[in-house]
Amino acid sequence: VQLQASGGGLVQAGDSLRLSCAASGRAFITYNMGWFRRAPGKEREFVAAISRYSVNTYYADSVKGRFTISRVNARNTVYLQMNSLKPEDTAVYYCAASDGGSYSYGASYDYWGQGTLVTVSS
Repeated sequence: VQLQASGGGLVQAGDSLRLSCAASGRAFITYNMGWFRRAPGKEREFVAAISRYSVNTYYADSVKGRFTISRVNARNTVYLQMNSLKPEDTAVYYCAASDGGSYSYGASYDYWGQGTLVTVSS
């Protein structure tokens, strides 16, 4: 499956952004989907994940209550709604697809998008 992330940009603290990740290729519904991010000078970290039929969602503590992950299987797309953005949310955000395994573990994901940059100014 190929993944294409979009929606990043430069915003001010407190603003909102919605990231999108469009999938093509193998049936989207067969994958759990996740968002990860890599901030400058830091390691990649888990942000959020959603199961195949949206029954389960998972969030990193740092974004819980501010970010919402969702998916529309008919559109082969997963979203990350980011509200109340903070400067520490600045990072390149990656969407990823997983056949199974731990939702928060990067190695569980088999396919990765190219990333979209989110910059939050204070």
